[in-house]
Amino acid sequence: MRECKSFCPITQALEVFGDRWTLIVVRDIMFVGKRYFRELLDSNEKIASNILADRLSKLEEFGILIKTNDESHKQKLLYTLTPKGIDLMPTMLTITEWSFKYRKVTEDESDYVRYLIEGGKELQIKMQKELLNEYNRVRKFDNELTEL
Repeated sequence: MRECKSFCPITQALEVFGDRWTLIVVRDIMFVGKRYFRELLDSNEKIASNILADRLSKLEEFGILIKTNDESHKQKLLYTLTPKGIDLMPTMLTITEWSFKYRKVTEDESDYVRYLIEGGKELQIKMQKELLNEYNRVRKFDNELTEL
């Protein structure tokens, strides 16, 4: 991992998330339920495959997500948020709420954002637990494969 020029918390965060695509990848895994490269490639923002591959690698390097074999299709790779990545949910929700307040969003997006905001801390905790359960399940499966 490269050394950061500053130890300011904002600078440190920008080392990880300081481009257009990284948070979109996190969003799609966290809120949309995308788990495969092809699914992530098929976002409304139309990320290029080389950029997606780079951002997935970067997120894996920083410990935000893990890449494992899919237990239902052994030749596919599955991208799952780690506990460090799951801890981004409050930040992602705050950014979403800010955008909802100050930027133009589609009606579909508005409905989903309202659902997230109105669900409050209870919904956030439920979603985080589901993501953590998924992480634990894929880690267990990946560890079993490694032991074979």
